[in-house]
Amino acid sequence: MNTILIKNARIVNEGEVFEGDILVENDIIKEISSSISAKSSNVHIIDAEGNYVIPGVIDDQVHFREPGLTHKATIETESKAALAGGITSYIEMPNTNPQTTTIEALNDKFKIASETSYANYSFMFGGTNDNLEEILKVNPKEVAGLKLFLGSSTGNMLVDNPEVLEKIFSSTDMIISVHCEDEATIKANFEVYKKEYGDDIPVKLHPHIRSDKACYISSSKAIELAKKTGARLHVFHLSTGIETKLFSNKIPLKDKKITAEVCVHHLWFSEEDYDTKGTLIKWNPAVKTAKDRDALWKALLDGRIDVLATDHAPHTIEEKKQVYTKAPSGGPLVQHALVAMLEAHHKEKISLEQVVEKMCHNPAILFQIEKRGFIKEGYFADLVIVNLNKPWTVNNQNILYKCGWSPFEGTTFKSRVTHTILNGQLVFENSKFSKVKNAKRLTFNR
Repeated sequence: MNTILIKNARIVNEGEVFEGDILVENDIIKEISSSISAKSSNVHIIDAEGNYVIPGVIDDQVHFREPGLTHKATIETESKAALAGGITSYIEMPNTNPQTTTIEALNDKFKIASETSYANYSFMFGGTNDNLEEILKVNPKEVAGLKLFLGSSTGNMLVDNPEVLEKIFSSTDMIISVHCEDEATIKANFEVYKKEYGDDIPVKLHPHIRSDKACYISSSKAIELAKKTGARLHVFHLSTGIETKLFSNKIPLKDKKITAEVCVHHLWFSEEDYDTKGTLIKWNPAVKTAKDRDALWKALLDGRIDVLATDHAPHTIEEKKQVYTKAPSGGPLVQHALVAMLEAHHKEKISLEQVVEKMCHNPAILFQIEKRGFIKEGYFADLVIVNLNKPWTVNNQNILYKCGWSPFEGTTFKSRVTHTILNGQLVFENSKFSKVKNAKRLTFNR
């Protein structure tokens, strides 16, 4: 039997912080109490020394690039970086090569993850204009949900046929997660700046091309369709203040039919950062104004935005440093997302309890993930110990992403992840990984 006893912890769970011990047996949290004694010499005791223990973070939106784009990243490399960042479970997106739009492609990704992933995993199935039959074959209990690109698609994944879209919304019981940007608006804006600048459009114009109007048009249409059809809709990576007005905090998350997510980069950066970061912070949707950022923070804290995620989407540094029209959008974030939010806590923008709610509890509730996201007896032992007073600076020697760079390079964080426990196994301790891969496929209580 594998047994771990965490002593002297400040446990953050379900809106409370309390001091106590946690006993783990095999892959399950066996006991939580004010004081627990080791009953044998075989118990691995971890003295938390008054540091904080939180549930493992669940990231509901990542792009790990495998299969087909493995020069950028792999499931193995990025899930390892995730563990170092306190992310113990992830949901990966379908825009790989081949795209995850068939049952065969989905099963292939599950096989890869079962052999190589360092963290718990599930995948989104992808929708297109012509794969409704495949969508209907998907068992909602076996995948996280359905991903639809209503803008900024790769390959043929832009779902822009209104009749098909309504059929999909009407036909599936899966959670439909959407990327919302209106392509017609973006194209019109792009042509204006392309005519003026050619390919070398200043990156600071990115939020003018992929504008707040483009986001709002698409998000509002998706919500209107969800209300019409009764579909369960989750809107990914809100980036504008105006979009936050489309969502409600009047009912508990478990009862909501329409939910929203915000990503770390839209809470950290603003358009002022384009001058120093350039295309390294080129994302879709775009990083926008400081006013938009403030509105996103407000909606996150008042419950209109339910989940905080990364949209981790690495590219090589050579790809990112091309001119505007050729530089791809996206960047790596899983290793640094939690500590970035802990930095916001130090600045009194968000409480520890709210960080855990938005990054751990709510993804589990929203996607009905079985026995994860909370520190509870009988739940899987996915646990993270964080020291809030152990500063470190992001540099190219400690970045774990395969792409080798981070938009946070040069940033000093006050907090660090010291231990990550995955399904009852200590897999990361003081910057070192164990040789054991102990990941499991996520299951869903649906």
